[in-house]
Amino acid sequence: MGHEHHHHHSSDMSKAFIWGIALNAVFVIVEATVGFLSNSLAILADAGHNLADVASLLIAFLAFRLALAKPNTKYTYGYKKATVLAALANAVILLIAIAVIIYEAVERISTPVEIDGKIVMVTAGIGILINGFTAMLFFRNKEEDLNVKGAYLHLAADALVSLGVVISGGIILFTSLFWLDSVISIAIAVVIFASTWALLKQTLRISLDGVPYNINPEEMAKEIESTHGVKSVHHLHIWALSTTQNALTAHIVLSEEIQLKDVSKIKAEIRHKAEHLGIQHCTLETESSEDKCLEDRQC
Repeated sequence: MGHEHHHHHSSDMSKAFIWGIALNAVFVIVEATVGFLSNSLAILADAGHNLADVASLLIAFLAFRLALAKPNTKYTYGYKKATVLAALANAVILLIAIAVIIYEAVERISTPVEIDGKIVMVTAGIGILINGFTAMLFFRNKEEDLNVKGAYLHLAADALVSLGVVISGGIILFTSLFWLDSVISIAIAVVIFASTWALLKQTLRISLDGVPYNINPEEMAKEIESTHGVKSVHHLHIWALSTTQNALTAHIVLSEEIQLKDVSKIKAEIRHKAEHLGIQHCTLETESSEDKCLEDRQC
Protein backbone atom coordinates (compact mmCIF):
# COMPACT_ATOMS: atom_id res chain seq x y z
CA MET A 1 0.00 0.00 0.00
CA GLY A 2 2.75 2.43 1.01
CA HIS A 3 4.50 1.91 -2.30
CA GLU A 4 1.33 2.54 -4.31
CA HIS A 5 0.79 5.79 -2.46
CA HIS A 6 4.39 6.83 -3.04
CA HIS A 7 4.15 6.11 -6.75
CA HIS A 8 0.95 8.11 -7.03
CA HIS A 9 2.57 10.96 -5.10
CA SER A 10 5.62 11.08 -7.37
CA SER A 11 3.54 11.10 -10.56
CA ASP A 12 1.48 13.97 -9.10
CA MET A 13 4.68 15.88 -8.39
CA SER A 14 5.96 15.19 -11.91
CA LYS A 15 2.74 16.63 -13.35
CA ALA A 16 3.08 19.72 -11.17
CA PHE A 17 6.64 20.26 -12.40
CA ILE A 18 5.76 19.74 -16.07
CA TRP A 19 2.79 22.13 -15.92
CA GLY A 20 4.87 24.68 -14.05
CA ILE A 21 7.73 24.51 -16.55
CA ALA A 22 5.48 24.66 -19.64
CA LEU A 23 3.25 27.53 -18.47
CA ASN A 24 6.13 29.63 -17.20
CA ALA A 25 8.29 29.04 -20.28
CA VAL A 26 5.53 30.26 -22.60
CA PHE A 27 4.91 33.25 -20.35
CA VAL A 28 8.61 34.19 -20.27
CA ILE A 29 8.66 34.43 -24.07
CA VAL A 30 5.52 36.59 -24.11
CA GLU A 31 6.79 38.76 -21.27
CA ALA A 32 10.27 39.30 -22.71
CA THR A 33 8.76 40.37 -26.04
CA VAL A 34 6.35 42.79 -24.37
CA GLY A 35 9.13 44.11 -22.14
CA PHE A 36 11.30 45.00 -25.12
CA LEU A 37 8.43 46.54 -27.06
CA SER A 38 7.09 48.59 -24.16
CA ASN A 39 10.51 49.61 -22.77
CA SER A 40 9.47 48.41 -19.31
CA LEU A 41 12.40 47.27 -17.19
CA ALA A 42 9.99 46.04 -14.52
CA ILE A 43 8.44 43.65 -17.05
CA LEU A 44 11.88 42.56 -18.24
CA ALA A 45 12.96 42.05 -14.63
CA ASP A 46 9.83 40.01 -14.06
CA ALA A 47 10.58 37.99 -17.21
CA GLY A 48 14.13 37.45 -15.98
CA HIS A 49 12.80 36.30 -12.64
CA ASN A 50 10.35 33.98 -14.37
CA LEU A 51 13.15 32.63 -16.53
CA ALA A 52 15.15 31.90 -13.39
CA ASP A 53 12.01 30.11 -12.19
CA VAL A 54 11.81 27.97 -15.29
CA ALA A 55 15.49 27.08 -14.85
CA SER A 56 15.01 26.31 -11.19
CA LEU A 57 11.87 24.25 -11.85
CA LEU A 58 13.78 22.31 -14.51
CA ILE A 59 16.71 21.68 -12.17
CA ALA A 60 14.39 20.70 -9.33
CA PHE A 61 12.44 18.39 -11.64
CA LEU A 62 15.60 16.66 -12.89
CA ALA A 63 16.80 16.24 -9.32
CA PHE A 64 13.39 14.90 -8.30
CA ARG A 65 13.53 12.29 -11.09
CA LEU A 66 17.16 11.40 -10.30
CA ALA A 67 16.34 10.90 -6.63
CA LEU A 68 13.91 8.14 -7.62
CA ALA A 69 16.68 6.21 -9.43
CA LYS A 70 17.89 3.02 -7.77
CA PRO A 71 21.29 2.86 -6.04
CA ASN A 72 24.04 0.95 -7.88
CA THR A 73 27.60 -0.17 -7.13
CA LYS A 74 29.11 3.18 -8.15
CA TYR A 75 26.45 5.33 -6.48
CA THR A 76 25.50 3.38 -3.38
CA TYR A 77 23.01 6.06 -2.30
CA GLY A 78 21.57 6.41 -5.81
CA TYR A 79 21.53 10.02 -7.05
CA LYS A 80 19.71 11.56 -4.11
CA LYS A 81 22.38 14.20 -3.53
CA ALA A 82 21.49 15.69 -6.93
CA THR A 83 18.56 17.34 -5.17
CA VAL A 84 20.96 19.23 -2.90
CA LEU A 85 23.13 20.38 -5.82
CA ALA A 86 19.95 21.45 -7.61
CA ALA A 87 18.81 23.59 -4.70
CA LEU A 88 22.29 25.14 -4.55
CA ALA A 89 22.40 25.89 -8.29
CA ASN A 90 18.93 27.33 -7.99
CA ALA A 91 19.90 29.81 -5.29
CA VAL A 92 23.01 30.88 -7.23
CA ILE A 93 21.03 31.46 -10.45
CA LEU A 94 18.65 33.72 -8.57
CA LEU A 95 21.47 35.74 -7.02
CA ILE A 96 22.89 36.38 -10.51
CA ALA A 97 19.44 37.46 -11.75
CA ILE A 98 19.22 39.91 -8.84
CA ALA A 99 22.59 41.50 -9.66
CA VAL A 100 21.59 42.02 -13.30
CA ILE A 101 18.22 43.57 -12.41
CA ILE A 102 19.72 46.02 -9.90
CA TYR A 103 22.49 47.08 -12.29
CA GLU A 104 19.98 47.80 -15.06
CA ALA A 105 17.60 49.64 -12.76
CA VAL A 106 20.29 51.94 -11.38
CA GLU A 107 21.37 52.81 -14.95
CA ARG A 108 17.75 53.58 -15.84
CA ILE A 109 16.94 55.86 -12.90
CA SER A 110 19.34 58.49 -14.22
CA THR A 111 17.86 58.30 -17.73
CA PRO A 112 14.16 57.39 -17.54
CA VAL A 113 12.57 55.86 -20.66
CA GLU A 114 8.98 56.36 -21.77
CA ILE A 115 6.74 53.42 -20.88
CA ASP A 116 3.23 52.35 -21.85
CA GLY A 117 1.46 51.74 -18.54
CA LYS A 118 -1.50 49.84 -20.06
CA ILE A 119 0.63 47.11 -21.62
CA VAL A 120 2.60 46.77 -18.41
CA MET A 121 -0.59 46.28 -16.39
CA VAL A 122 -2.10 43.65 -18.70
CA THR A 123 1.10 41.59 -18.98
CA ALA A 124 1.82 41.62 -15.26
CA GLY A 125 -1.84 40.78 -14.61
CA ILE A 126 -1.46 37.59 -16.64
CA GLY A 127 1.71 36.94 -14.62
CA ILE A 128 -0.24 36.98 -11.35
CA LEU A 129 -2.61 34.31 -12.67
CA ILE A 130 0.09 32.03 -14.06
CA ASN A 131 2.39 32.24 -11.04
CA GLY A 132 -0.49 31.94 -8.60
CA PHE A 133 -1.81 28.85 -10.35
CA THR A 134 1.60 27.18 -10.54
CA ALA A 135 2.42 27.98 -6.91
CA MET A 136 -0.78 26.22 -5.85
CA LEU A 137 0.41 23.03 -7.60
CA PHE A 138 3.35 22.84 -5.20
CA PHE A 139 1.56 24.08 -2.09
CA ARG A 140 0.68 20.66 -0.70
CA ASN A 141 4.18 19.14 -0.71
CA LYS A 142 6.23 22.23 0.07
CA GLU A 143 7.19 21.21 3.61
CA GLU A 144 8.44 17.74 2.61
CA ASP A 145 11.17 18.74 0.19
CA LEU A 146 13.54 21.71 0.08
CA ASN A 147 13.40 21.76 -3.74
CA VAL A 148 9.62 21.85 -3.85
CA LYS A 149 9.70 24.55 -1.19
CA GLY A 150 12.19 26.50 -3.31
CA ALA A 151 9.92 26.20 -6.34
CA TYR A 152 6.89 27.25 -4.29
CA LEU A 153 8.67 30.27 -2.79
CA HIS A 154 9.82 31.48 -6.20
CA LEU A 155 6.37 31.19 -7.70
CA ALA A 156 4.65 32.85 -4.76
CA ALA A 157 7.20 35.68 -4.80
CA ASP A 158 6.61 36.00 -8.55
CA ALA A 159 2.89 36.45 -8.09
CA LEU A 160 3.56 39.26 -5.59
CA VAL A 161 6.14 40.79 -7.89
CA SER A 162 3.63 40.82 -10.77
CA LEU A 163 1.14 42.55 -8.49
CA GLY A 164 3.74 45.25 -7.79
CA VAL A 165 4.30 45.67 -11.52
CA VAL A 166 0.54 46.03 -12.14
CA ILE A 167 0.36 48.80 -9.53
CA SER A 168 3.38 50.62 -10.93
CA GLY A 169 1.93 50.35 -14.45
CA GLY A 170 -1.28 51.94 -13.18
CA ILE A 171 0.56 54.82 -11.53
CA ILE A 172 2.71 55.40 -14.63
CA LEU A 173 -0.45 55.43 -16.77
CA PHE A 174 -1.87 58.35 -14.79
CA THR A 175 1.23 60.27 -13.71
CA SER A 176 3.97 59.48 -16.27
CA LEU A 177 6.50 58.95 -13.44
CA PHE A 178 8.63 56.65 -15.59
CA TRP A 179 11.41 56.27 -13.03
CA LEU A 180 8.93 54.34 -10.88
CA ASP A 181 9.45 51.40 -13.22
CA SER A 182 13.11 51.14 -12.16
CA VAL A 183 12.28 51.54 -8.49
CA ILE A 184 9.82 48.63 -8.76
CA SER A 185 12.51 46.49 -10.44
CA ILE A 186 14.83 47.10 -7.50
CA ALA A 187 12.03 46.20 -5.10
CA ILE A 188 11.56 42.98 -7.07
CA ALA A 189 15.25 42.19 -6.69
CA VAL A 190 15.03 42.70 -2.93
CA VAL A 191 12.04 40.35 -2.68
CA ILE A 192 13.88 37.66 -4.63
CA PHE A 193 16.96 38.13 -2.47
CA ALA A 194 15.03 37.66 0.75
CA SER A 195 13.54 34.34 -0.35
CA THR A 196 16.79 33.13 -1.90
CA TRP A 197 18.97 33.87 1.10
CA ALA A 198 17.21 31.39 3.38
CA LEU A 199 17.32 28.74 0.66
CA LEU A 200 21.03 29.34 0.10
CA LYS A 201 21.84 29.08 3.81
CA GLN A 202 19.95 25.80 4.23
CA THR A 203 21.42 24.32 1.08
CA LEU A 204 24.99 25.30 1.89
CA ARG A 205 24.67 23.65 5.26
CA ILE A 206 23.51 20.35 3.85
CA SER A 207 26.03 20.54 0.97
CA LEU A 208 28.73 20.54 3.64
CA ASP A 209 27.09 17.54 5.31
CA GLY A 210 25.93 19.69 8.19
CA VAL A 211 22.92 18.75 10.29
CA PRO A 212 19.74 19.72 8.37
CA TYR A 213 17.85 22.73 9.74
CA ASN A 214 14.81 20.78 10.89
CA ILE A 215 16.76 18.33 13.05
CA ASN A 216 18.02 18.87 16.58
CA PRO A 217 21.13 16.72 17.28
CA GLU A 218 21.00 17.28 21.06
CA GLU A 219 17.43 16.01 21.11
CA MET A 220 18.44 12.95 19.06
CA ALA A 221 21.33 12.18 21.47
CA LYS A 222 18.95 12.48 24.44
CA GLU A 223 16.47 10.15 22.75
CA ILE A 224 19.19 7.54 22.17
CA GLU A 225 20.50 7.76 25.74
CA SER A 226 16.99 7.49 27.19
CA THR A 227 16.56 4.12 25.43
CA HIS A 228 16.51 1.24 27.94
CA GLY A 229 19.87 -0.58 28.00
CA VAL A 230 21.90 2.29 26.53
CA LYS A 231 24.65 3.71 28.71
CA SER A 232 25.93 6.47 26.42
CA VAL A 233 26.32 7.53 22.78
CA HIS A 234 29.26 9.05 20.90
CA HIS A 235 30.38 9.63 17.29
CA LEU A 236 26.89 10.83 16.48
CA HIS A 237 26.76 12.08 12.88
CA ILE A 238 23.63 13.40 11.19
CA TRP A 239 23.56 14.58 7.59
CA ALA A 240 21.26 14.88 4.58
CA LEU A 241 21.22 12.27 1.81
CA SER A 242 18.92 14.46 -0.27
CA THR A 243 16.53 17.37 0.21
CA THR A 244 14.00 14.92 1.69
CA GLN A 245 16.03 12.15 3.36
CA ASN A 246 18.43 12.25 6.30
CA ALA A 247 20.91 9.76 7.70
CA LEU A 248 22.51 9.10 11.07
CA THR A 249 25.45 7.06 12.32
CA ALA A 250 26.28 6.57 15.99
CA HIS A 251 28.29 4.42 18.39
CA ILE A 252 26.20 3.21 21.29
CA VAL A 253 27.64 1.90 24.55
CA LEU A 254 25.35 -0.72 26.08
CA SER A 255 24.84 -1.40 29.78
CA GLU A 256 26.71 -4.44 31.21
CA GLU A 257 23.57 -6.53 31.79
CA ILE A 258 22.42 -6.39 28.13
CA GLN A 259 22.26 -9.78 26.40
CA LEU A 260 22.87 -10.23 22.67
CA LYS A 261 19.18 -10.92 22.13
CA ASP A 262 18.26 -7.46 23.46
CA VAL A 263 20.53 -5.57 21.05
CA SER A 264 18.21 -5.74 18.06
CA LYS A 265 15.34 -4.53 20.22
CA ILE A 266 17.40 -1.53 21.37
CA LYS A 267 18.37 -0.73 17.78
CA ALA A 268 14.78 -1.00 16.61
CA GLU A 269 13.67 1.41 19.33
CA ILE A 270 16.35 3.96 18.38
CA ARG A 271 15.41 3.68 14.69
CA HIS A 272 11.80 4.29 15.60
CA LYS A 273 12.70 7.42 17.59
CA ALA A 274 14.91 8.71 14.78
CA GLU A 275 12.12 8.21 12.25
CA HIS A 276 9.94 10.50 14.36
CA LEU A 277 12.64 13.18 14.29
CA GLY A 278 12.90 13.02 10.48
CA ILE A 279 15.87 10.67 10.07
CA GLN A 280 15.22 7.74 7.72
CA HIS A 281 18.58 5.95 7.62
CA CYS A 282 20.33 4.81 10.81
CA THR A 283 23.60 2.93 11.08
CA LEU A 284 24.28 1.95 14.68
CA GLU A 285 27.48 0.48 16.10
CA THR A 286 27.08 -1.16 19.51
CA GLU A 287 29.89 -1.54 22.06
CA SER A 288 30.28 -2.59 25.65
CA SER A 289 31.97 -0.17 28.01
CA GLU A 290 35.18 -2.27 27.98
CA ASP A 291 35.72 -1.58 24.27
CA LYS A 292 38.78 0.39 23.28
CA CYS A 293 36.78 2.88 21.21
CA LEU A 294 36.06 5.18 24.13
CA GLU A 295 39.73 5.95 24.75
CA ASP A 296 40.99 6.63 21.24
CA ARG A 297 37.76 8.07 19.82
CA GLN A 298 39.19 7.60 16.35
CA CYS A 299 36.99 4.83 15.02
